[in-house]
Amino acid sequence: MNRDPSPPVLNMTGIFKRFGPTIALENVNFKLRKGEVHALLGENGAGKSTLVKILSGALKPDKGKMFINGQPFIPSGPMDSRMKGISMIYQDLNLAPHLTVEENIMLGKEIHKTGFLKQGKMRDKVVKALEILQHPGIRPDIIVGRLGIGAKQIVEIARALVDQAFILIMDEPTSSLSREDSERLFEIIGNLKSQGVSIIYISHFLEEVQHVADRFTVLRDGRQVDSGSMKDVELDDIIQMMVGKKMADMFPRVDHQVGEPVLWLEGFRGKSMKENVNFSLRCGEIFGVAGLIGAGRTEMLRSIFGLEAVIEGTLSMEGVKRKKSRPWTRIKQGMGLLSEDRQGEGLALSLSIKDNVTLSHFSPYSVHGFLNLKKQKAAVNEYCRLMNVKTIDTEQPVLALSGGNQQKVAMARLLHQEADILLMDEPTRGIDVVSKSQIYEWMGTLASRGKAIIFVSSYIPELLGICDRIAVFYRGKMKDIRSAEEWTIESLTAAVTLGRNEHSLENR
Repeated sequence: MNRDPSPPVLNMTGIFKRFGPTIALENVNFKLRKGEVHALLGENGAGKSTLVKILSGALKPDKGKMFINGQPFIPSGPMDSRMKGISMIYQDLNLAPHLTVEENIMLGKEIHKTGFLKQGKMRDKVVKALEILQHPGIRPDIIVGRLGIGAKQIVEIARALVDQAFILIMDEPTSSLSREDSERLFEIIGNLKSQGVSIIYISHFLEEVQHVADRFTVLRDGRQVDSGSMKDVELDDIIQMMVGKKMADMFPRVDHQVGEPVLWLEGFRGKSMKENVNFSLRCGEIFGVAGLIGAGRTEMLRSIFGLEAVIEGTLSMEGVKRKKSRPWTRIKQGMGLLSEDRQGEGLALSLSIKDNVTLSHFSPYSVHGFLNLKKQKAAVNEYCRLMNVKTIDTEQPVLALSGGNQQKVAMARLLHQEADILLMDEPTRGIDVVSKSQIYEWMGTLASRGKAIIFVSSYIPELLGICDRIAVFYRGKMKDIRSAEEWTIESLTAAVTLGRNEHSLENR
């Protein structure tokens, strides 16, 4: 690789970190230049989070040194790191939803004199930060909980600007953003670069990384594999660096036969749905649902599963109309949901892997009200083996796992539940390419066993890669259903973003 043309604003050398017997980082070097976007890449568990936590002061390295503008940098904690110009924007936004925009931005850095807040000066700082981000329309007095996810992301960045941060760490910043909000974020990043702000960018969306990043560093199993200029490398090369082998097929297809319908929705509409929907789901089918965030896809899944009240229409399973719509009823009827909110709804983070996997189906281990813990653990060990969950022990809390392994635990729960109809909402969001590929293969295997899957995703290539049919939601309405072969990336993108509908929904 070429030698750096300019001295780095950040230089991390020989970073080593161990957690018990596990080596999280081993002799990692990382350099960040002024005004550049540097992508930090790797699978879940590769060491990315550990490295940036060391930089942000949340962890201390066992060995190694850090330098900011050539001066030794040894943060005593996260606040010390923030005070010295380093700010981290987490994937799960760290905002107080009941406070205003201004209160969130100024939290911990209020301007006061003799015990009284100087509201005018604080408001000026907030307004200036929002203007720099080209979002003066976000009112300082609005409650953050009322904002959309894209606006909340802007508030997080504005906090960093008020801190006068010159190094921003962005962890999966677009994982919950619509395409439009993502494009706005990229414009903001370009604006920040022009002002000399340096950005460490962590993302599993490699196409956007290629678009936004100037340089890259790849970690694998806690070790630095390579670094260089993004313009000098192909995405296939980056994938090979990340996984240690060539990914010949990112979307593995498992042969499966599509049979008779097992679920019918007729004039079906839940409380949060804008329009009625009509379609059937077949045995052994992977039914994809495309659309922008907020288009109505998640609302439909939640209504089907009973998390939202059904306003009108019918839901039938195997020819029988199902009137009761409660989650526990749906579970008994053989339906399972994988929520898009993995940490908020999909998992009990403080509980063990063992308890999470069996949480919705304890009956195999219950004898007269008592659990057979040995039998339970043996079964969960087997499910974790099947799902390739990387863990020391199934007694480990789910909170301690990487995002990809957390998602596998959530999926293992559905598998253990023995659901025949699986509702999967953004199952690959925020996880690495290898885990994604494993999930695609797992979905194909389930379909080959006769399971029926509704697969909601914002990532068009994966829908085209593994689905049998794909429907499109646009502004609350299901616009089109076609076999996957009838769609192209261009036509599906046009349908999702513009609502173009070239076919009717006749008798599908």
